[in-house]
Order: sequence, then C-alpha cells, then structure tokens
Amino acid sequence: MLSNELLSAIDDCTEQLISLNLTISFAESATAGFLAYSFSQACNAGKTLKGSLVCYDACLKEDILKIPKALIEEYTPESAEVTREMALKLLDIIDCDITVAVTGLIKPGGSESPGKPVGTMFYCILYKGVVTERKKNFTGTPQEIVNNTIEQIIQTILNLIDDDKVEE
Repeated sequence: MLSNELLSAIDDCTEQLISLNLTISFAESATAGFLAYSFSQACNAGKTLKGSLVCYDACLKEDILKIPKALIEEYTPESAEVTREMALKLLDIIDCDITVAVTGLIKPGGSESPGKPVGTMFYCILYKGVVTERKKNFTGTPQEIVNNTIEQIIQTILNLIDDDKVEE
C-alpha cells in the first residue's frame, strides 16, 4: 500500500519529469512491478511512464534483458553488477530518457549472506548516459523495504534532474 507521503513524492517526481519532457522505464526484480505501479498512480503518469519489465527470476534477466549468465553466476541475481546491466540493457527494449533497475532481498532466500542480509537493495539509474548506483540496507517487512527503496529511488531521480537543471 502506498502511504500519502510516498504518493506525494511520486506525484512530485512525475510532475517534474513531465515538465522536462522526460520518459522513464523500469526493470524490476525485488519490487516485482510495484515501482511501476506506484508511478502509474500519479496524475498524468502516461506522459512520462513508458513501461516496466518484471524479471523476478534470473532466467528472465538472461532471456529478455540478455544479461550474461556468467555475470549472474559470478555476482548473483541480487547484486550491483547485475542491477547495472539491467538498467543498461533495458534501453535495448524500451526507448526512454531514464531507466531504473532494482534488485535486492526483501525476505530470506536468494543470495542472502552475512555481507548481504535481508533488506539489502540495489538500484541503478541511467540518465543522459550517466550511471548512478546505490546499495541501501533497510529493515522491516517486505512491503516496508520495498516502500523505502522506492522513496530512495524517487529522491535520487529528483536529485539527478535537479542537478541537471542547475547545469543548464
């Protein structure tokens, strides 16, 4: 469920993307489409949101996004390296200005380890050819982890486009 605070942040981000005539797409794993759903709830979302690919299973990362199996095996499906490739490869499928990829661990299982506990989330944003990557650790329920991740992604997008406005 989306809190009023999260909905407000999504609305603000969407309005700013629309004002700059920017489009956005997502490649989602741990968030399982909830990131795109969240953006779809904003007014005029269709003016900026192009789409999303949910690739929860690693085989979809390989088959659809064409991420090399060796990379996934070396770093795990929930890693910064795979997340970066997801953001980069999404541009081969969806033409847009900003791609966002997200993976991580919202519950036990997967590639969980002492160095990568439940709550570890990776996201990568590709904007104007620049890759911005983050690794964040959250606690709470799976939904709280996902919501916190979405909040961080929104803030990063806003910072990137604000920085871009300053440079112009």
